[in-house]
Amino acid sequence: MKKTYLLKALAIVAVAALSFAIRASEQKDLSVVLNSMAEEIRSLRGELATVKSNQTAPPPQEVLHTVDASVNRSWDNYDSGAGCATCNTGNPVVTRNGKLVIHGLVQVWYQYIQNDSKGWEDGVKVLGASPTTFGANQPRGNDTFRVRRAEIAFDYCLNDNISSRVKLDPAAMALGFPSVPSNQAPFYNAGYMSVTGANGQGQFGQGCVGSGSGGATLCTAGIGNAYNEIVRNGGSDSSRLLQEAYINYHNICFLPNHDIQVGQMKRRLSEEGYRDSGELDFAERAMITQVADDYDLGIQIHGSWFCDRLQYWGGIYDGAGTAFQSRANRPDDNDKKDFLAAIIGRPVWNDECWGSLELGYSGLFGKGGQSAGSDPVVSPNNGLNRKQVAHSNQYAWLYYAPAQALKGLWVRGEWGQYRDQFAPGEVVTGLFNYTNDPRPFSIYGYYGSVGYKFGQSAIANCLPEWAHPMELAYRHEQMENLFYQSLTDTNRSLDVFRTTVDTVGLNYYLKGHQAKLQLNYNFVREQHSHSTGDRQIREVRNDNLVLSFQVMF
Repeated sequence: MKKTYLLKALAIVAVAALSFAIRASEQKDLSVVLNSMAEEIRSLRGELATVKSNQTAPPPQEVLHTVDASVNRSWDNYDSGAGCATCNTGNPVVTRNGKLVIHGLVQVWYQYIQNDSKGWEDGVKVLGASPTTFGANQPRGNDTFRVRRAEIAFDYCLNDNISSRVKLDPAAMALGFPSVPSNQAPFYNAGYMSVTGANGQGQFGQGCVGSGSGGATLCTAGIGNAYNEIVRNGGSDSSRLLQEAYINYHNICFLPNHDIQVGQMKRRLSEEGYRDSGELDFAERAMITQVADDYDLGIQIHGSWFCDRLQYWGGIYDGAGTAFQSRANRPDDNDKKDFLAAIIGRPVWNDECWGSLELGYSGLFGKGGQSAGSDPVVSPNNGLNRKQVAHSNQYAWLYYAPAQALKGLWVRGEWGQYRDQFAPGEVVTGLFNYTNDPRPFSIYGYYGSVGYKFGQSAIANCLPEWAHPMELAYRHEQMENLFYQSLTDTNRSLDVFRTTVDTVGLNYYLKGHQAKLQLNYNFVREQHSHSTGDRQIREVRNDNLVLSFQVMF
């Protein structure tokens, strides 16, 4: 009996020992497996760290925006971006550090213009002879295709504090295309001015072709004209190629809600003048806001509060040049600087009940000119020979887009004032008298516009799909833009006459502002007078149609 119990006990011990041995063996195998897996994980981590070290870290998420914000570059996103508004999460160009985004704007126009052989100054009546070359207007009435804009911009985000931009527009160099909405009007980007010249057509941006204090050789020839020469032979201004080249500092710890920008930039003047050219309601800006569509060298600070409901700008710029000359990419012509202040407020914005309302003001004030002598006209010296003069630009505007039943409707209005001075010799009457010592002038202009976007309206669901991309627009504008030497003070004073334009427009958004068609017809009326003597002005037959094809990327 005892032997039996002993055998059972030995059997139990043997089974237990065998079980323990088996478990120990399994545990040993498991330990080997776990150690191998741990080693593999460590190896993978090392390889991943190596890959990451060879890649450029993307900018912090808070300074990145969506692809749509970059491509559309809307008024809201552009203002609120503090210099990095166009850096987005799309596919970047590979750079040493940071992130580079390339975008641009292409606009191709067809312009049809009513033909009139005479300009707004009636040369036949002024000279008392017919036929005469004075007042010939054929070059300004030619129908033409044109590349209006060919912008290419490079936006670079180095990190969450520093960004930069370079923007070029080769199409801006051309000087000979007729301006819009009036082919008689003086605008920065048209390449010429409607100051009365030797055949009634006036000067172009930097004065007439030739020599003399005002560069006015061709303006006194009687049979030729600077603008005609540009159209005949082609002409361009290379200084217009570079539009923007600046550095922006933002997200500064000691200056929250602000950014600082230095370099060449568009001055924060006007609402329509400052707005991106790819987002205009019409093919071209109104006459008075085209004066604000210019670039200058300087520095500005921008503040934004309450989700962009309140924004303001302050800037200091060179302000080189005289009336209607571009300020871009040129050295200053005196030691004085221009000072800018602008503010916008949005009491309601994207409100479901009240819609969006924006009110704004901007002003630029400074002094231009420099003289080496006490009187550059009577006793010129070896210098710029231009009297110092105070110049200014001021704008006030309103924008409202209602909601609910009136959704899709929008209205805009803007008033502008421009004060400046021509250089000696730039203004010549029909009898070839120089305005050698011109006084400063002060002119004004305004526009009011209204539009209706069918795709955003309250009745959009009732409309066919083809009607959704349509927008109807109308604008009425007026500007004092036609300059003539005074009949009573021929050496100094200028008489100024106005142009009125009514524009009817149809916009068709193929893909928002990224791809759209714009069809505008401009009804143009010059102020006219039947007075006798040295001043005879008339209304030109110069109504015109503009068809614009646009792609923005």
